[in-house]
Amino acid sequence: MTRDESAAARPRVAPAPRGRARPAAPARGAAGGRPGSPARRGSPAAAGRAPRTPRAPRTPAGGGPRQLLDKARRAWDRPLTAYYVILGGSLLIIVLGLVMVYSASQIKALQSGLAPSYFFRKQLLAAVLGGALMLFAARTPVRLHRAFAYPLLAASVFLMCLVQVPGIGVAVNGNQNWISFGPFQLQPSEFGKLALVLWGADLLARKQDKRLLTQWKHLLVPLVPATFILLGLIMLGGDMGTAIILTAILFGVLWLAGAPTRLFAGVLGFAVLIGFLLIKTSSNRMSRLACIGATEPGPGDQCWQAVHGIYALANGGWFGSGLGASMEKWGELPEPHTDFIFAITGEELGLAGTLSVLALFAALGYAGIRVAGRTEDPFVRYAAGGVTTWITAQAVVNIGAVLGLLPIAGVPLPLFSYGGSALLPTMFAIGLLIAFARSEPGARAALAMRQPVFGKKRAGLRWKTMRRRVKKRPSGER
Repeated sequence: MTRDESAAARPRVAPAPRGRARPAAPARGAAGGRPGSPARRGSPAAAGRAPRTPRAPRTPAGGGPRQLLDKARRAWDRPLTAYYVILGGSLLIIVLGLVMVYSASQIKALQSGLAPSYFFRKQLLAAVLGGALMLFAARTPVRLHRAFAYPLLAASVFLMCLVQVPGIGVAVNGNQNWISFGPFQLQPSEFGKLALVLWGADLLARKQDKRLLTQWKHLLVPLVPATFILLGLIMLGGDMGTAIILTAILFGVLWLAGAPTRLFAGVLGFAVLIGFLLIKTSSNRMSRLACIGATEPGPGDQCWQAVHGIYALANGGWFGSGLGASMEKWGELPEPHTDFIFAITGEELGLAGTLSVLALFAALGYAGIRVAGRTEDPFVRYAAGGVTTWITAQAVVNIGAVLGLLPIAGVPLPLFSYGGSALLPTMFAIGLLIAFARSEPGARAALAMRQPVFGKKRAGLRWKTMRRRVKKRPSGER
């Protein structure tokens, strides 16, 4: 056999393809098919890849109720939450109160021969002054607040004594608790609430530092006797509503100080006994007590105000008759812009408006409790608890009287009703809460990061950019 014939007889081998060789598909037992069947074209087994695992179903973007609850809880636990709730909630109450004072007081002003915006302008002026006081209180260090306690208490007692001097004190609606300064009137008992909060908090904080609050005599003396002196001066003028709020402040501070149950119950029982005797000996207070839950004015129209407050709320319905469209403020409901402004709010803004006001007060109270519970400073704890008790108790007494659940006590709705004497100390107290909320370590650090830095060189600032900041060269350098 020749060389050419032997070469032709050899089996020819196909040249290998360029690149990576593709593995051959298994003939039998391929994944995805029955045994003995060829693998499908395009299957993972035919391509030489492992089969993909099925993806888990995606959850909705909003998450379930539990996720939303966890997000709300994390948002509430942030350091600045209480600060923003107190600031925002109080400002919303004040602004809504200004709107309702303007709406509820127009007819009253016209009946008195005044301009329709007379009461609104006075309330707006008081709100501006109160804003300055709130800002001052929020920026003042805690040690200065403690220094203000004793002078403020002495000034309040002095002014409350002047109220009882003939020719100086002025009686309004049967209560002589006012001092007249030309077109303006001042109610010193409203400042007595603020004085009791600051002085009582400073007193208990000093005793706690000396570990004296475990003894009942140091817990009660001189806090309770001084409070009774204030209550006596207030009751000389016949203002039992303010006396109730002062009593609530006393109990709130004692509760925060850890008063024993027996001691707490004894002081409470003594206060209830005195209150019962004061109500029993006054026909006016007895008639107010008889108007709880009344649906008819009764003999002599003694329940006229309470009943027409219910009528105003009933006329409002779900969403109210409209801003300025109240019927009860046309002479039917007494004091529509002060003690019973909540009833006018219910008539013009409906159930939605009244629930909004209640929600704002609830948020404000809860934020105050949080500030009092998280601080390590005893003065801040007692002062924040006293302010929260003051605002919450006064709101409950006012709204409860409008709803017919409590006797009419003659106290305004804090931050909402007309009255500069009540608005000024209350806004200062809100400034105290803001200062206490800012003084928390976490809140102080968060605010320091957010505040702009002035007066520093630009080289010390951090620039939110990925580019390198190149320094500008002098004009003679290339």
